[in-house]
Amino acid sequence: MSHKPAKHAIPGITDTATLRANARKRLEDGAITTTYSADREAVIELLNAALATEYVCVLRYYRHYFMAKGMLADSVKAEFLEHAKQEQAHAGLLAERIVQLGGAPDLNPDTLSARSHAEYKEGSDLRDMVRENLIAERIAIDSYREMIEFVGDRDTTTKRILEHILEQEEEHADEFADLLDGWIGS
Repeated sequence: MSHKPAKHAIPGITDTATLRANARKRLEDGAITTTYSADREAVIELLNAALATEYVCVLRYYRHYFMAKGMLADSVKAEFLEHAKQEQAHAGLLAERIVQLGGAPDLNPDTLSARSHAEYKEGSDLRDMVRENLIAERIAIDSYREMIEFVGDRDTTTKRILEHILEQEEEHADEFADLLDGWIGS
């Protein structure tokens, strides 16, 4: 099958020769090409704050998983463990994107909680643990929405990653709201 060059220019689409020439420039930038229009440093900063938030949530969920006691503990522990693993996966997505953008994931444990949007709250009992996780998920929902709005269509890859994470954070919040409402009582 032979590929014929376009017979006429298509508005908004770069011609093949220019695409090829541009791809050879600044190879050290990896995936970041001249068409990237977001403020890369600001995006990396936002992603590092989200990364810190995810790790604080991972740690909180694991603590709650190990410390959960009481009649409903087994089913709630399963939720804590599942969410811990999902938050860890979110952290991996964020760290990979930071590197793709030419940044470095900030995993310094000494500053993690200070950079996190969510707090590390231990919770005094099972109900309190569920409540604290619901609060943290609501914080994550608002912060991810703001990041998505900031990034907009200037970085569609980051936007899709953030939208994926937001979807799971909303599911987490819904599950915890149901627990507080039904299983544990208000």
